[in-house]
Amino acid sequence: MLKQIQYDSFRYFPAHINPANGLVRDSSQPHSPCSIAAVGFALSSYPVAVFNGWMDRGQALGHALAALRFLTRLEQSTAADASGYRGFFYHFLNMHDGRRAWNSELSTIDTALLVAGVLCVAEYFDGDGVRECEVRSLAWEIYRRVDWRWVQNGGDALRLGWTPEKGFLPWRWVGYSEAMILHVLALGSPTFGVTPAAWEQCVSGYRWRRYYGQEYVYAGPLFIHQFSHIWIDFRNIRDPYMAAHGSDYFENSRRATHVHREYAIRNSRGFRDYHGHSWGLTACNGPGPAERVVHGRKRRFWGYRARGAPHGPDDGTVAPWASIASLPFAPEVVLPTMAFLADAGHGVKGDYGFLGSFNPSFHVGPDAHNWVCPWHLAINQGPIVLMMENYQTGMIWRLMRNCEPIIRGLQRAGFEGGWLRGM
Repeated sequence: MLKQIQYDSFRYFPAHINPANGLVRDSSQPHSPCSIAAVGFALSSYPVAVFNGWMDRGQALGHALAALRFLTRLEQSTAADASGYRGFFYHFLNMHDGRRAWNSELSTIDTALLVAGVLCVAEYFDGDGVRECEVRSLAWEIYRRVDWRWVQNGGDALRLGWTPEKGFLPWRWVGYSEAMILHVLALGSPTFGVTPAAWEQCVSGYRWRRYYGQEYVYAGPLFIHQFSHIWIDFRNIRDPYMAAHGSDYFENSRRATHVHREYAIRNSRGFRDYHGHSWGLTACNGPGPAERVVHGRKRRFWGYRARGAPHGPDDGTVAPWASIASLPFAPEVVLPTMAFLADAGHGVKGDYGFLGSFNPSFHVGPDAHNWVCPWHLAINQGPIVLMMENYQTGMIWRLMRNCEPIIRGLQRAGFEGGWLRGM
């Protein structure tokens, strides 16, 4: 079951890549542009594919080189149709020419997810051959030119993004979020490294809470507890904040996973088919926007939204990938959930494994079927492939433990212990 789910999820990437430039579609929806985060997840998935025999090393190397060569050639300027600026990339790019799509923002977190994938393939392709040396050279070029200090914009905390039309977005990365990987990369940069004050500002917004007997740094959506863990092994390493609470970020995600499951079991809002084998709220597509009366109760349903537990928002939409990507943290509850979803179906399987989300409280069609998202999303597929591999072999964690920027960034953030000893 594990290998089938993982393989089906991986197949999304070779099916939605432009082999000429290595860009990957954001979703299986027709005419979807490239998401730079999707490229980061794809790059990280190629070593997993080679290890599992789904792709040979030469083919993986070809995909990686196509992406890295293309990314280094793309225009970096203030032009509205450029691909990026100051080393950052726009959230969405045209699949063919790599130019900005959908008037999207220059995204700091999505650039970080891309760079994580770039550095991952640089660690994996460690041979002396010309092409593997080129992967490492191009990867370092992409990473070294990202101007993390620029997005501090006169403060310590980093901004979420920028557009040429309006400048910096008003929000900064303060509080617990998926941006731990962003901060570690910014702290570890040999060219535009930020000071530890950036991490301290982020931590200053943490909220330590207790729900269902679990004490942890709170964030509602599960993806926040997962994304940075794809590349960083947080087991038994602690920054000063976690040391003071006698925990670490891996344990924090384990507790968050159990909170999500317990929230579904208690089901205080009375949604259909919430239980111990059907749970997981995160950023995902939904059946809305719409309002309906369900069993005499008026319900509001949303489209794409970052859903969370236990405080919501919640409209009964479950994302299978959200529970699966927590597999390394809590296999005792995730494995039975995976088995249930695989057997029960719920109509949530597509060409590339589980579809993005489903909502049993929202019925569609004359036969009153549960609403199911018709698309696969790259940022769902990637975490499934990579976190399942971390659970089974720890492959991505082992690769990135050798990554100098990751080591340096963690140390500058104050992390100690565990595998960092002696580094």
